[in-house]
Amino acid sequence: MSEISDIMSTDVVAAGPDTTILEAKNILVKHNITGLPVVDKKNRLLGIVSEKDLLRLTYGLKTLSYTSKDSPKTVQEVMTKEVVTFDEDDRLSNIIKCLMENNFRRVPILSDDKLVGIISRKDLLLCKLLV
Repeated sequence: MSEISDIMSTDVVAAGPDTTILEAKNILVKHNITGLPVVDKKNRLLGIVSEKDLLRLTYGLKTLSYTSKDSPKTVQEVMTKEVVTFDEDDRLSNIIKCLMENNFRRVPILSDDKLVGIISRKDLLLCKLLV
């Protein structure tokens, strides 16, 4: 078993591409998470929707200007499609470096192109506290 497998959260809460914006907001709040991976029926990662994405949309701060008629209805319309991911066999130090150098809080972990876990900044801090 790899270091990553020992640390990552495997009970990942994810959404499908047709999950509504309201459902996504409710999922984030209910599960006290900051990002929601979007996966297809085969559990392949399509994108991720963050609390920041939903805040921008909710409060009209999206860089694109939507009218009420054409405002996004589903997560696939607002998700970030270019997601930084790691394989469960990657080095943990690469994940730590990535989270320190970028403006996101979590990275999806893949195995055979399927979502198997997530490592967040909080996971890394908790892991270090337990050592």
